[in-house]
Amino acid sequence: MILGSFEHKLCLLDFRYRKMRNIVDNRIKRKLTADFIEKNDDILKETRKQIDEYLASKRQKFEIPILMVGSDFQKQVWQELMKIEYGRTISYLDLAKNINNAKAVRAVAAANGANAIGLIIPCHRVVESNGRLGGYGGGLATKKKLLKIENAIL
Repeated sequence: MILGSFEHKLCLLDFRYRKMRNIVDNRIKRKLTADFIEKNDDILKETRKQIDEYLASKRQKFEIPILMVGSDFQKQVWQELMKIEYGRTISYLDLAKNINNAKAVRAVAAANGANAIGLIIPCHRVVESNGRLGGYGGGLATKKKLLKIENAIL
């Protein structure tokens, strides 16, 4: 995982070796007019602590201030993702319906895939309508493990 913060908010919690790594990084740098500098701060320390608790099944909800960096549509999808409860999954179609745009399933899936704050914005909880896992930036094996941690029923 790679983590990043900006002005005391988490703006990046993503898989280091995903296909969209450069696209996500460039979007964040461009929209924040910032560059990546390797350092540690209180937000990153607390994020690592809460991730460890989540992975040990000791945390169901993250309490980290976040900064969503994306288009208005992406932010709308990401806000809706944050409403999906721990241990639950929904389909891309349901997610599109939840933002009152049932015809935007592909756009919703793309916004889901552009999420730069994984786990906290739980894009792993979205599956295909037929019950298959669908895609995931960290790979399907990781998505399956996260859903297993949450005892999500597929």
